[in-house]
Amino acid sequence: MAKRVIIVDDSRAVIATAELALEGMINSGAIEFKSYLNPMELLGALQGGSENFDLLISDVNMPQLNGLELARAIKADERYKNKPIIILTTESSNEMKMSGKEIGVTGWMVKPFSDEKLVKSLQMVLGV
Repeated sequence: MAKRVIIVDDSRAVIATAELALEGMINSGAIEFKSYLNPMELLGALQGGSENFDLLISDVNMPQLNGLELARAIKADERYKNKPIIILTTESSNEMKMSGKEIGVTGWMVKPFSDEKLVKSLQMVLGV
């Protein structure tokens, strides 16, 4: 069964780049890919039970809700507290990474990212 991967980023270009990088995994049926431009929309769907994921990839700097706040809200929900979250961002400060670690994010990837690194990260986290 395909693993459900959700990416949330306010940049359509980043979403398209990630989807292209993961095309082989999508086409082989290893993953099912869904994207959100608005983190509040994703959070509402998760909290309402109409959405679920095996792995979430999130930007940090988004206008409606930053990715660390989103991760904190998701990890506070019993249904998602053990689900992996990878932060995909231009932020590379140690303070920001430590905040992510304290919240419980699984990994941190700095933009721009290579297709290979993204694929390897998903394979490692999801075991596919």
